Amino acid sequence: MQQLFEFPVQSVMTFETFVPCHGNASALHFAHKIVDSDDEENLLYLHGPSGSGKSHLLSAIAHQLRQRYPGQAVVVHDCSALKTGNGSWDGTPALLLDDLHLLPDDADLRGELWQVFNDCYQAGKPIVAAGNCPPRELPHFDDHLISRLLWGLVARSDASDDQSRRMILKKTAADRNVRIPDEVIDYILATTSREVGALILAFDHLYRFSLASQRKITVALARQARESIQGVS
Repeated sequence: MQQLFEFPVQSVMTFETFVPCHGNASALHFAHKIVDSDDEENLLYLHGPSGSGKSHLLSAIAHQLRQRYPGQAVVVHDCSALKTGNGSWDGTPALLLDDLHLLPDDADLRGELWQVFNDCYQAGKPIVAAGNCPPRELPHFDDHLISRLLWGLVARSDASDDQSRRMILKKTAADRNVRIPDEVIDYILATTSREVGALILAFDHLYRFSLASQRKITVALARQARESIQGVS
């Protein structure tokens, strides 16, 4: 049996590990503006389907802000788990909210979020939120909260086109110091869910299969790697 040697893969979600493509160019550009201390923009809302890079950009923004505010808690809040009386709002240097579309239908929580939002905005603190739909389509949001989001930058992040998926697969391979032939990318796209996370998982399995068998990545090897998963399942 061949021994599998793992090579380090950068898993930290930063701007350096983000895969730029046509569908997320505006979102990436605006995210850089938010962390630029010389830029006056401090409010950004990102929307797009699952797997389009919104959470990655939020984490990248948080990573940059932690360097700007050492010793202070810069937290990306999961809106689906938010409750009233959230003490982590106090003294926060930035307001970062993920999955805004999953905010519970709670009037008290909306009121608290409204107050924190206004406090941060008036203090010039960065505010970045992400959800799967445009501001006016967010559930449980009244016009006041929606209008606040529209005060700033709004960008859609989308990696649902094949060109973007190809770029993501090539970047994933490059991060592992591997060259992936175009025909292998075609095979992965044709045999795997188009969701970005599933594509990356498919390549990672192929990558490990290649290491274990000490063979170059080809369509034939990709086919065997896929069959090995089906055989296990």
